[in-house]
Amino acid sequence: MNLLSIQTLWQNHATWVIFACILIVVIPFLIFYLKEAKKHPKGLIAAALSNMGERFGYYIMNAILLLFIVSKFGLPDGTAGLIYSFFYFGIYVLSLVGGIIADRKQNYHGTIQWGLIIMAIGYVGMAIPLFSKNADGIIADGTGSWWLYLILTCIFLLCIAFGNGLFKGNLQALVGQMYDDFEAEAAKKGPEALAEAKDKRDSGFQIFYVFINIGGVIAPFIAPLLREWWLKAHNFVYNADMAGLCHQYLANGEVTTKFTETMANSVLPAANYGDNLVQFCSDYILTFNQGVHFSFIVSVIAMMISLVIFFTQKKKFPQPGKKVAAETVGYTAAEKEAMAKEIKQRMAALFAVLGIAVFFWLSFHQNGQSLSVFARDFVNSDMLAPEIWQALNPLFVIILTPLVMGIFAALARKGKPVSTPRKIALGMGIAGCAYLFLMVFSIIKNYPSGDAFRAMDALQMAEAGLAKAAPWVMIVTYFFLTVAELFISPLGLSFVSKVAPRHMVGLCQGLWLGATAIGNLFIFVGPIMLNAWPIWKCWGVFLAICFVSMCVMFGMVKWLERVTE
Repeated sequence: MNLLSIQTLWQNHATWVIFACILIVVIPFLIFYLKEAKKHPKGLIAAALSNMGERFGYYIMNAILLLFIVSKFGLPDGTAGLIYSFFYFGIYVLSLVGGIIADRKQNYHGTIQWGLIIMAIGYVGMAIPLFSKNADGIIADGTGSWWLYLILTCIFLLCIAFGNGLFKGNLQALVGQMYDDFEAEAAKKGPEALAEAKDKRDSGFQIFYVFINIGGVIAPFIAPLLREWWLKAHNFVYNADMAGLCHQYLANGEVTTKFTETMANSVLPAANYGDNLVQFCSDYILTFNQGVHFSFIVSVIAMMISLVIFFTQKKKFPQPGKKVAAETVGYTAAEKEAMAKEIKQRMAALFAVLGIAVFFWLSFHQNGQSLSVFARDFVNSDMLAPEIWQALNPLFVIILTPLVMGIFAALARKGKPVSTPRKIALGMGIAGCAYLFLMVFSIIKNYPSGDAFRAMDALQMAEAGLAKAAPWVMIVTYFFLTVAELFISPLGLSFVSKVAPRHMVGLCQGLWLGATAIGNLFIFVGPIMLNAWPIWKCWGVFLAICFVSMCVMFGMVKWLERVTE
C-alpha cells in the first residue's frame, strides 16, 4: 500500500481506521487484566462483564445526548444541557433509591436483574425515530407537536435512569462484599494473608473499572458510524454544524454565508434540492437523527447480553443483605453501642469524601457538556465527529490503569503506601491540570464565547485570526481527566466499601452515586458559561473548583486515614 492509498483510506474511513487501531491496542491490555484477575475473587470478572452493557449505553448517551437533543429539536445548548443534567442526576440519585430497595428487600440479585430489564425498555423507546413528516414532507419546526416528542424522549430517559438506579450501586455493593468475604477467608490463614488480601481491594476495583470501560471504548463510535452510513445512503454528508444551521433556517428563514458554505459540503450531487431549502433542511435533520436512533438498538442488545451474563453467573455473587442478617443476631448492648459509635465515625468520613466527589463529578462530567460543545464548535471535525472524542476516556482508562496500579504497588513495596484519601486528593489536582491546560490554550488562541465563534463564517474567522483547534488538544485534556478519574472513581468505590457498615452497603454505595448525582445536577452551567463568556473563563471556573477541592481534601487526609485503618 503506497502513501496515496493510505491518505485516501484515512480521508474516507478515518473513523473506521481509528476504531480498528483502538481495538488492536486494547486487546493486549485485556489479556493482562484477565491474568491479574486470577489473584482476586472469582466473581470479579463476571460482575464487570455484567456491567459492560450498562456502560455501553451510558457512554453512548454521554457521547451523543446533548448534541442529539440539539440536532433533533433545535434547542439551545443550555436547554439541552439542562435535560442532560437532569438525566444524569436521575441516574445517580435513583441509585440511592435502588440501594434502599435492595437493602430492605434483602434481594440484590433480583433488584439488579430488574434494573437491566427496565433500562432495556428505555433504550427500546429511544431507538424509535419519533419525528414524522407531515403531508408536505416537512418536519415540525416549532409550530407542531415537536414538544410531545420531546416529552416522550424525556420519559424514555427517565426509564433508563430508574433502571440504572436499581442496577448500578447494587452491583458495586456485590463487588465490595466479594472483597469482604475474600478478606475474611484470608484472615483464617493469618495476619500476612489478611494484609495481602486487603491490599487487593483497591486494585480489584480498578480491574472492575477497566472491564466496564470496554463498552465505553466501543460505544462512542456506534452513533457516528451509523449516522454517517445513513446520511450517505440518503445522499448527504456529515457536518457537525449543518443540523443547527437547518434549525436556524426553519425558524427564521435567514440564509447566511455560513449556511450556504456548509450546505455545499453537506449534500452529494445525486441530491438535487435546487432552491427548496425548506425541504433540504427537513430531510437533513430527519436523516441526521434517524442514524442516531439506530445506535440505541445496539444499546438494547448490549443490555440483553449483560442480563444473560448476570443471570448465568449469579451463583458466583454474594448476597450482602442475607449474610449481614445472619451475622447481626445476638449482639450485646455494649457491642451495639460500640458498633453505633464506629458507624457514626465511618458515616462522617463517608460524607466528607462525598462532598469532594460532588465537585469532581461536576468538573469531570463536562465531557458530555461544555467539552462536547467545545469539540463540536472549536475543534476541527473534518475527519472525526465530535462524539468520537468520548472514546478517549475509556481508552485511557484501559491503557493507564496498569501504570497507576504499578506506581502504587511499587510505593507500597518500598514501605510508602499511598492511602485512598490521599489518592483522591491528588486526583482533584490532576483534574485541575486539564482545565489549566484548556484555559491557557484558549487565552493563547484568543477564543471568544461559543455563541460568537459559531456565528462567524470562514472569512470572518480569518479576519479575526481565529482557527479551530487541532485534535491533540482533546487528547491532552482527556489524558489529564482520565488520570484524575483513576485516582478518584474506582478508589472512591473502594473507600465506600471499606467504611460502609455491612448492613448498609447498598445504601452507602447509593450515597456515593447520590453525590455524583448532585454534581451532575449542575453540569449544565458548563455550556451556559462557555457560550456567554470568552471560553477561558469557563475553564477557569472548573480549575478553581478542582484546586480548592484538592486543598480541602488534603486537609482531611490524616483524619480519614485513621477512620479507614
